[in-house]
Amino acid sequence: MAKKKSTKVLRPHAEDAYAEELKKLSAIDDRQRPSNWNLSPWAVVTYLMGGTLEDGTVIEPKYFGNRRLIEIAVATLVTDRALLLIGIPGTAKTWVSEHLAAAISGDSKLLVQGSAGMNEDALRYGWNYAQLLAKGPSKDAIVASPVLNAMQDGKIARVEELTRIPSDVQDTLITVLSEKVLPVPELSSEIQAKPGFNLIATANDRDKGVNELSSALRRRFNTVVMPLPKTLDEEVNIVKTRVEKIGSTLDLPAKTASVKEIQRLVMIFRELRSGATADGRTKLKSPSSTLSTAEAISVINSGQALAAHFGDGTLKADDLAAGITGAIVKDPVQDKMIWQEYLETIVKERKDWKDLYRACKEIL
Repeated sequence: MAKKKSTKVLRPHAEDAYAEELKKLSAIDDRQRPSNWNLSPWAVVTYLMGGTLEDGTVIEPKYFGNRRLIEIAVATLVTDRALLLIGIPGTAKTWVSEHLAAAISGDSKLLVQGSAGMNEDALRYGWNYAQLLAKGPSKDAIVASPVLNAMQDGKIARVEELTRIPSDVQDTLITVLSEKVLPVPELSSEIQAKPGFNLIATANDRDKGVNELSSALRRRFNTVVMPLPKTLDEEVNIVKTRVEKIGSTLDLPAKTASVKEIQRLVMIFRELRSGATADGRTKLKSPSSTLSTAEAISVINSGQALAAHFGDGTLKADDLAAGITGAIVKDPVQDKMIWQEYLETIVKERKDWKDLYRACKEIL
């Protein structure tokens, strides 16, 4: 008998994963909504930050951090200015942009993924060459980009890794953001944006191969810097929450990762990032890796997979060691020395960390 195919997807879009929350928020949201917005700015912030509604519905937090940052981001999108979320990898830039688009437009799929080899068509439009050869240039022959679709529908477009895009291609956005039109010279016409259109871009300020934004383009954006979590407890909470969500999606049979293991991992990452131990008494060398919250989540997920399929289901130091070492040691010479020094001077001397010390030493 043929096995029935699952309709479950690996990573549902935000508007699908949180459809019930968005529906409940829309039902009780009696505040003013900008044109073509599904929710008011207040409701969008509530969706991102979480809270309890008047009817008792609990809205799950999507972002753990400074509420004011999200308020500034949402207020920017109400205006004619585009939003630029900037920060090191793993500061939830993409996560926030997706949920903002889902809450505002009900559609987070109007996405352009920036890359070094991208051309202008990805931000403007291309052509259906069969139609072009048969009928010549026409509206029917245009293949709209996500940005163009957002302009026509009055929605939010997203551009990931804006600074990875070549500078001359980046500047394609200047007319779109300033004049809210996209010229189509082949048809001697233009496409005007409908109310509700705006753009959220993300940029990584530590990436190699970064193309600086021109001053003309940067002026079209309001910039919000996404910080790393301020405290250990805040970062542990983020990692724990995201790990549980991802683990359920991947059907990992392992038990929930213990807070103890997450705390140890997060403390290691925070200390190596900052160049000092948590108590400030010992200065440390920092590796070339970013050691972001996103990487901590990845290390825990990998550890859970090891524990589930090759252990007893309980996450232990042995399951974390390979992931930690892989996250820290990007440069096989410099980073390895820094990691070895940290193991010998810090990890080895900590009470109840002997198991982690031994496991990491075995990997090295």
